[in-house]
Amino acid sequence: MGNDAPSAETTEPAVDFRTVQQSPEFQRLRSRHRRFVFPVTVACLLWYFAYVLLAGYAHDFMSTPVFGSINIGLLLGLAQIVTTFAVTMWYVSFANRRLDPLSAELRAELEPATEVTR
Repeated sequence: MGNDAPSAETTEPAVDFRTVQQSPEFQRLRSRHRRFVFPVTVACLLWYFAYVLLAGYAHDFMSTPVFGSINIGLLLGLAQIVTTFAVTMWYVSFANRRLDPLSAELRAELEPATEVTR
């Protein structure tokens, strides 16, 4: 009743994680993840540091009015926020299409197909 703790009867087989980590399926999943994450991370960091450097050293440029009291610095700051959401949505889409199927296959191989009886 409300106790979701595993009982002493249910023992799951030990998974050899080193073997899984060295498997071609896991290597393909990790490689695909890294090929997306590393370049996007570098691009986002460059974009962020460019904004910080512009804000710190290019005062005249950043204070250039665009319309009304809106200047380039404010627009670039808002673009930072938009970029964050865009990259997040891009990653979620990528993960759903390219990573989740591979991880589901790997999980299916690792998890036993038997049900736990109580």
